[in-house]
Amino acid sequence: MELLLTLRRHLQAIGLLLAVFLLASLAAHATDNPAAHPTFTVKVTGKGRPMLLIPGLTCPGAVWDETVARYQKDYQCHVISLAGFGGQPASQPVSDQFLQDARNQILTYVKSEKLTKPVVIGHSLGGFLALWMSATDPSALGPLVIVDSLPFLAAVQNANLTADAAKPMAEGMRQQMRQGHMSVAQSRQMSAGLMTDTARITQASRWSQLSDPATVAQAMYDLYTTDLRQDVARIQQPTLVLGAWAAYKAYGSTMESTRAIYEQQYAKLPQHHIEMSEAGKHFLMWDDTQWFFAQTDAFLKQNATAKRAGKVRS
Repeated sequence: MELLLTLRRHLQAIGLLLAVFLLASLAAHATDNPAAHPTFTVKVTGKGRPMLLIPGLTCPGAVWDETVARYQKDYQCHVISLAGFGGQPASQPVSDQFLQDARNQILTYVKSEKLTKPVVIGHSLGGFLALWMSATDPSALGPLVIVDSLPFLAAVQNANLTADAAKPMAEGMRQQMRQGHMSVAQSRQMSAGLMTDTARITQASRWSQLSDPATVAQAMYDLYTTDLRQDVARIQQPTLVLGAWAAYKAYGSTMESTRAIYEQQYAKLPQHHIEMSEAGKHFLMWDDTQWFFAQTDAFLKQNATAKRAGKVRS
């Protein structure tokens, strides 16, 4: 009898703990309404200062798994997965301003969840979204970490190109991409140009195959026809830009020539700092992981110190 009573007390205690945990989880996310942001889903992990992580084209939030594992002890990580990417259900119909809708809905999410000056880490298209969000609402976000992304991708080879001039090329690309998936071989070949690890190439290729062609086509169109080179002047946050050049070495690029493109495109952004990876390709968080973490750690520490110093002075 005594053993049964003891066991019952243990079970009651476990049940109470589970109830407390569930209530806390529900309270933490009670304000989120997934129907309010059909362009993305979000997974929240960790505790501390809020951090948004936004993946690039065709990638789900899982691309940030190692980054979340590193920062979740000190940051509450809000990992975005855009609709239609990497197996995520696509919005139907696909909006003809998909990235603008994503920008607006993520900013609304930040406000509805009461995230105070979240750090934002964005890769490629995700980095572009981070810049666009900050330029649209300069007071909403905290420090930005932009991973191999530019304010106007279409102008990489011609700095004088305008968004209007890029539209015919972008429209042709959109029509072609809407027709369907690349073959597995084509997908692997493209991924191999963006990263070096064979296992990662396989994973990225799989995500590409699982992505919705219409969504990817529209996202690329939006990316190629939106020029933020002047808009970044409104960004008030310190911004770390991590650039890659190794993938373009075969085409005659050097680190210096690639850095010059970055400097030119980010010239109007008041508080920016550009660092170039020696060997990493486009997926720097995978290809040059230790360097990526070293740069990001130092940047976050520097801005946390500056924030505390500002509070003391005030």
